[in-house]
Amino acid sequence: MIREAFPYLRVANAAAAIDFYQKAFGATEKLRLSEPGGRIGHAELLFGEFVVMISDEYPEFGIHGPQHFGGTGSSVHLHVDNVDALVQQAEAAGAEVIMPPRDQFYGERAGKVKDPFGHEWLIGSQIEEVSPEEMQRRFTAMFEGME
Repeated sequence: MIREAFPYLRVANAAAAIDFYQKAFGATEKLRLSEPGGRIGHAELLFGEFVVMISDEYPEFGIHGPQHFGGTGSSVHLHVDNVDALVQQAEAAGAEVIMPPRDQFYGERAGKVKDPFGHEWLIGSQIEEVSPEEMQRRFTAMFEGME
């Protein structure tokens, strides 16, 4: 039985990424394991009550961040009280706003930023309760409107 799942981010310059996540999202550092030369092999950051793990790249083990690949195939979704304020805070810390906050069909106001290390963050605040059936209806209508 699975008990927990943790996002594990790999970046070039984990120390700078940890500093960025603290400034941009208010994360707090829980644990850091560093090599004598300073490379971070493992760190844990608290985003509210939730842990996000991070490490430096280890090319000798095939561990690379998204910049190595020219982008990322995933994102981390932060559910927050005020999406507009957090997107502004992240931008002020150095994030690129990919999608400014706007109301979404699934009942959230959401925006998306890319951090300086290549990871994408979807940031959302709930604005309404939407049933799965209504969400599907809105999703379908959105694509029908694109035709």
